[in-house]
Amino acid sequence: MSIQIPKKYQENSKYEVGIIKLYNDTAKLITSNEHHKLLIDKEKLNGAYDGDTVVVQKIFNPRAKFKAKVIEVLKSQTKEILCYVKNNQLYSLKENIVIKSIEFNANEGDILLCNNDKMTQNIGNIEDSKIDEIISLMLYHEQYRHDNEKLEINTTPTTQTNRVDLTNLPFCTIDPASAKDHDDAIYYDTKNSILYVAIADVSAFVIPNSQVDIQAQKRALSMYLPTKVLPMLPSELSEDLCSLKPNVNRCAFVFAIYLDVENTTIIKSELFEATINSKRKYSYGRIDRVLKGQLDQHTPEDKDIFDSLQVLYKVTKLFKHERLKNGYDFRTTELRLILNDKSLIKSISKETSSPSHSLVEECMLMANIQAGKKLGTNGIFRVHDEPTLQKINQLITDINLLGLEVEPKKTVHKTIVHAQYKASQVSLSAEVDELIIKSQQQAHYSSENGGHFGLGFETYSHFTSPIRRYSDLVLHRMLKTKIIPKDIDTICENISTQERNITSCVWDYEDRKYARWAKDNLYKEFMVKLVDIDKSIVQLLDGAIGLKATVTNYKGQKLFAKFRVKLVSSDIFTKKIVADIKY
Repeated sequence: MSIQIPKKYQENSKYEVGIIKLYNDTAKLITSNEHHKLLIDKEKLNGAYDGDTVVVQKIFNPRAKFKAKVIEVLKSQTKEILCYVKNNQLYSLKENIVIKSIEFNANEGDILLCNNDKMTQNIGNIEDSKIDEIISLMLYHEQYRHDNEKLEINTTPTTQTNRVDLTNLPFCTIDPASAKDHDDAIYYDTKNSILYVAIADVSAFVIPNSQVDIQAQKRALSMYLPTKVLPMLPSELSEDLCSLKPNVNRCAFVFAIYLDVENTTIIKSELFEATINSKRKYSYGRIDRVLKGQLDQHTPEDKDIFDSLQVLYKVTKLFKHERLKNGYDFRTTELRLILNDKSLIKSISKETSSPSHSLVEECMLMANIQAGKKLGTNGIFRVHDEPTLQKINQLITDINLLGLEVEPKKTVHKTIVHAQYKASQVSLSAEVDELIIKSQQQAHYSSENGGHFGLGFETYSHFTSPIRRYSDLVLHRMLKTKIIPKDIDTICENISTQERNITSCVWDYEDRKYARWAKDNLYKEFMVKLVDIDKSIVQLLDGAIGLKATVTNYKGQKLFAKFRVKLVSSDIFTKKIVADIKY
């Protein structure tokens, strides 16, 4: 990067030229020296925005956190910004900084789309809670998911001949009760110990470089919001033609996995295109009751399937026990927001892994491992790297601050297992698992096999969800054709980037719902636990469970300490919620 500093600043070392880079909490000046980055107070940006070329005045105070302030914008980057109006000023919605260069005519609380120096669209007002979805989608450039573009859909599978006819086998699907798309169905041949994992054969309908394929690659994954799914594929495919619905013939890509149950090993696996006819659609709750021996009202055909699933569950428990010798079993709870007709939080449900979840998960893991092995060393892999030494050292420090005495072992795996054992002795398993998860690297997609540390697998790929993940669709094509796309690295990078972007988008949406709830519940008291000491962040344990707030009067409480707070403010624009600790 070569930028000429204006003459009036050239002879003074306190000035520097560079490009503004905005982050969630900070702004930095990127200069021609890539190792020299100046931190800028967002209140001292002087109207500059992400990508603008600016002159800054350096602050020569070694104790100052911020090292520069913008004094002149040399060049504005062409940009589209989502803004809001507050006290007759315009703020960027994502970074919450004042935008001075844009003229606008709008009311207090209006959300505006602006381009360079002018307002181009009034999206609506923040008082309308139904605006939250479009705000989050626009902030993360996912608003195209609302486009109603009619795509040409291939309704006839490209491969109909040479399919193995498995329509006589009693496959079943096990999903959340609300599921509309069914990626996977299972059947266990108890007599021969053969596990059949049938996956929707999306590649038989989605032709490479077709309109549907281009859009699917762009989306990369389906987006799951509390109220709806914004699917990767058109609903005609995701909810109908590709979905393994009961009592209809469907194209499937099937693994037949031959198990040695006594030695908990896989003897061999066969992969082939097939036609299946799922006999039943079950919810996780129903199968949980079955695994407890509560069969509810059922038919003889149900009973045959239930008998098979009960045997399969015992088998998967054995394989899981073997798997955990190298992998991990974390205690996690997923919170699901339930909204009312005004798009406000009605309630929050806790979802924990149950026996039926575990049964399905172990079956899918087996299929994913076998798919990865068939790729060899190149293809599309789900890679999870080992935590860095720095992260492990910090993990040990954090755990020991809870009162445990954890020591580093010869391997990272032994260190983590040791920490989990120590935690189980003093009823701190959930807290320690939370710290362990925080220490992990983020999983990503790669064209080269790098193994999966968290699961303990030497090779691992994503095979089992082609309706909602583009990675699985790409893998299916590779396994069928034995051809690796020339742009596989670009495909992997795009899916990994989109995965992070979609996660951030969903979090933004949910956090704004929490902020609305907090605003309706100001000055009320709630029990919380401290989840971040450095930022003084607590998480509600009652009321809107999972809501995070910043406490203003934090006085050195220990991590995960529980106490009562009073909510004192909530900003729906920034999603920042503030609470006071009750002493």
